[in-house]
Amino acid sequence: MKNNYPIGQPLAEFIGSMFLITAAISPMILLTSVLEADKSIAVFLSAITVVFVLSALIEMFAPISGAHFNPVVTMAMLLDKKISPSKAALFVVCQVAGGMAGTALSHLMFFDEVGGIFFVSSNVRGGYMYIGEIAGTFILILAILVLVKIKSGRISIIVALLVGGQVMATSSTMFANPQVTIARMFTNTAAGIRPINGLVFIVMQIIGALLAYGAYRLIFIHRPDNTLT
Repeated sequence: MKNNYPIGQPLAEFIGSMFLITAAISPMILLTSVLEADKSIAVFLSAITVVFVLSALIEMFAPISGAHFNPVVTMAMLLDKKISPSKAALFVVCQVAGGMAGTALSHLMFFDEVGGIFFVSSNVRGGYMYIGEIAGTFILILAILVLVKIKSGRISIIVALLVGGQVMATSSTMFANPQVTIARMFTNTAAGIRPINGLVFIVMQIIGALLAYGAYRLIFIHRPDNTLT
């Protein structure tokens, strides 16, 4: 990716990450605390919210930064030599900072309900949810790599639909993103995750991303022209 937007690229990653987090946290506050909806309904509607918001964010920022919003996406692009190490490091810093800003923004919008800006979550997510994080991250990263490789014109909607669907199809409700995991360590809402579980989630996400990159390389392995079909 040519560096046509030296300031715009990290800023796009920051803003995109911030609003991705608000799409994960704010609906849970609105639905469970304000509207007093059942938690299962809140998870379902939160998944739909993520589809809408993520699709728009990717469409907006993909031409500028690639719309990673996720350190393991950036890692995969680095492995595939689509981004330099220095830019990858800058993107990750901006993604994590944007995620934390998103947590603060969600809490500020619903300050009467949450009563603070940052909290350390006590929400336990462990056990078989770790497998859910490997699976969710694997299919997300594989999808992004394949869609970029084939130059799909529908990346924004496909990725958004995949994430929304996997929110309801994985035991972990599809974090699949280290910056999202870090940001959700600091909310006292149902969207949160306690730090010890969050750190394991991040390890599982890295594993899932590496497995996806390996599968991607196998899918597109070069075959000499004289190889028999």
